[in-house]
Amino acid sequence: MEENHMNKHFHDSRYYLARSAEHAKLGLGETLTPYATRLRAAVGRDEEPEAEPTRLEAVREELLDLERKAEAQAREATGSARGALSRSGADESADGR
Repeated sequence: MEENHMNKHFHDSRYYLARSAEHAKLGLGETLTPYATRLRAAVGRDEEPEAEPTRLEAVREELLDLERKAEAQAREATGSARGALSRSGADESADGR
């Protein structure tokens, strides 16, 4: 029984530690943003750095790449099949069939 009580305390403290770290990160970001903006302006990089794509955007881009590859492969296979059919049709007409 004593062990479960201790685990609850560790669980709670880990939760609050994670929350406080998250808030510290947000606070640092808010505090440092004006300095970062002035520094970028001073070195001639007024624009904000590009944001990293979100996981959803990355997956969406990956799916679009796969779709493009599949379309290219389908076009190639269709072209090969047409070429084979036209060659076999030319062979048949040359044989007089």
